[in-house]
Amino acid sequence: MKDKPLILITNDDGVSARGIKELVACLRALGELVVVAPDGPRSGMSAAITSLIPLSCTLLQEEEGLSVYSCSGTPVDCVKLAVNELLGRKPDLLVSGINHGGNMSVCVHYSGTLGAAREGCILGIPSLGISLTDYTKGAGFNECCRLGHRLAVQLLKEGLPRGTYLNLNVPNLRQVKGTRVCRQAEGRFINEYMRSENADAEAVYWLTGSLYNALPLHPENDTSALEAGYASLVPCKIDVTDYVFMEQLQTLTEINPITT
Repeated sequence: MKDKPLILITNDDGVSARGIKELVACLRALGELVVVAPDGPRSGMSAAITSLIPLSCTLLQEEEGLSVYSCSGTPVDCVKLAVNELLGRKPDLLVSGINHGGNMSVCVHYSGTLGAAREGCILGIPSLGISLTDYTKGAGFNECCRLGHRLAVQLLKEGLPRGTYLNLNVPNLRQVKGTRVCRQAEGRFINEYMRSENADAEAVYWLTGSLYNALPLHPENDTSALEAGYASLVPCKIDVTDYVFMEQLQTLTEINPITT
């Protein structure tokens, strides 16, 4: 008898976050689920790993078809530890989320949610990050679950190209208009810090800011799709080489050889 698909689930909001519980519920029927998630919030961790102190991992729940572990490390630590130590075989799918807040545009570079999906991709696992573009406490995860379930079924059946992982963002709507396959918007954060003072009247700085999209906007970018009421799906790659400029750079280095 063929084993059920093994699905690894993680996040960066912590093992007790509402989003990961919603994700477990919507994927439960698709296979054997193993959750390995941080013991608390780890937003903005990107690809951070823990190297100077040992990791700890605690089994919180175990029942047929579902095991839940809490890990002291980052989202990437969770993936590495799961694949290297906790699982008896390579997962058929990794899903990271559901993040309570959007990870569109350049957020993909900062996000612990996408850091975990990227690590899964590096390890050769079809990987998907899911984010709800709403930070409010009462935001609804129904559409994230519906679209995430549909994508999970597809990935279990068809997989992904080597070196590619998926970034799904879903607006907080009762029903989205559909899903648009998009490119990542070009942008950056502005007004990134709010200055304040501590009890000793010393300056302290709180991370804040807003996302600024560079102009002109490409019509098929993820932020535009989300603003129009669609979910955005961006295929991301591990290889960050600029192949076009590589040829130009080769010409330049032939004129001005790089020496050591």
